[in-house]
Amino acid sequence: MIRRVLAAKALRSFADGFIAVVLPAYLLALGLGQLDVGLIGTATLSGSALATLAVGRWGHRCSIRRLLLAASLAMAATGMAFAGLSSLWPLLIVAFMGTLNPSSGDASVFLPLDHTMLASAPERQRTVVFARYSFVGSMCAAGGALAAGAPEWAAGRGALSMLDALRAMFIAYAAIGFVVWLLYLRLPDPHTAEQKSASPLGPSRGIVWRLAALFSVDSFAGGLILNSLLALWLFQRFGMSLAAAGAFFFWTGLLAATSQLLAPLLARRIGLINTMVFTHIPSSLCLIGAALAPTLPLALGLLLVRSALSQMDVPARSAFVMSVVTPAERPAAASFTAVPRSLASALGPTLAGAFFAVGAMATPLVACGVLKIAYDLALFTAFRRVERDLVKESA
Repeated sequence: MIRRVLAAKALRSFADGFIAVVLPAYLLALGLGQLDVGLIGTATLSGSALATLAVGRWGHRCSIRRLLLAASLAMAATGMAFAGLSSLWPLLIVAFMGTLNPSSGDASVFLPLDHTMLASAPERQRTVVFARYSFVGSMCAAGGALAAGAPEWAAGRGALSMLDALRAMFIAYAAIGFVVWLLYLRLPDPHTAEQKSASPLGPSRGIVWRLAALFSVDSFAGGLILNSLLALWLFQRFGMSLAAAGAFFFWTGLLAATSQLLAPLLARRIGLINTMVFTHIPSSLCLIGAALAPTLPLALGLLLVRSALSQMDVPARSAFVMSVVTPAERPAAASFTAVPRSLASALGPTLAGAFFAVGAMATPLVACGVLKIAYDLALFTAFRRVERDLVKESA
C-alpha cells in the first residue's frame, strides 16, 4: 500500500513541478497579466481548501480509496480543460474546481488522504515514512521543474509554436492524472467499520485547531511566494528564461528533497518541534536576503540555501500532527490542519500579483520571510511542552 501511495505521489509531484513553472509563462502567453496569474493561484488554493474541508468533515464516512480515485479523475480533467481554454474567467473556474498546484509542496485534496494511508505505519517508523513521502515528492517535483524547459526546446526546433508547446504540458498533466488513477485503483481501504462511524474529531479537537491556526499563518506567508510566483519574480526582476527557471527549480527541489531525508535523523536528536523551528528561521532569513539582492547570482545563491532548509519541517510537521491525535481522528486531523493552510495561502497569490503589478517586486518575499519567522517563534512557544509530554508518555 505504502509503495503505491509513494508512486502516485511521485507522478503527481513531477506534474506539479513542471506546471508550477509553466503556468505563469502559459498565462502570460495567453495575454493575461501579472495580477491574473495571482488570481489563478488564489483560485487553485481556494478550491483545494474547500475540497479538503469536505474530506475532513465527511471523509470519515467514505472510502478513502474512492476519494483518491475521484481526485485523480479531477486531475486529468483539469489538465485537459486548461489545455483547451484561453479566457480568464473559464480558467478561474477550472482552477477553483480542479487540482492544479502552483506551490512547491502538496496543496491539494490528495494530501490528507495520502497522510491517512501512511499513518497506518508503526509509530516508530512514522516520521521516516513521512520523510520518504516528502523526499519522493520533492525529488520528482525537481525533475518536473527541469522538464518545464521542454516547451522552449520544442518551439526552438520548430516542432510546435511556443503556445502549443505550453498547452502540451497541460495535456501531459492530464495523462499523469489518469496513470495516478490506475495506481490508486488497486489500493486497499484502511478504514474499519469503527473508524467510519467515528466523529471527525474527538478528544484532540483543541490541539488540532491550535495547530491549524498556527499553520495558517505559515501558509499565508507561503502563498505570497508560491513557485509560480517565484518564477514570475525571476522572469520579471532578472529576465530569466523559462528553461533557466526550470533548471533552477530542479536544483531547489533536489536540495529540498535531500534535506527531508535528514529530517528524521534530526528529529530523533532534537525533537520534532525543534526540527521544524530551527531549520525554518534561517531559511526565512535567506528569502529576505534574496528579495533585497542586487544581482541574480546572489539572489539564486540565497534561494538555494533557503531550499536546503525550508522543507525539513514538512515530515516533522506531518508526524507531529499524527502523533497528537487518536487513530480514528487522523483523516479529520490531516484535513482540518490542511484546510486553514489552504485558505490562508489562497489569499497570498492575488496580493503578490498586485504588488508585482505596481512594481513592488521585493515586498512579497520580505513579507513572507517575516511572517514565517513569527510563526516559528509562536509554534516553539506553544508546543514544545506538548512534545515533551508525548515523549514522557511513550517512554
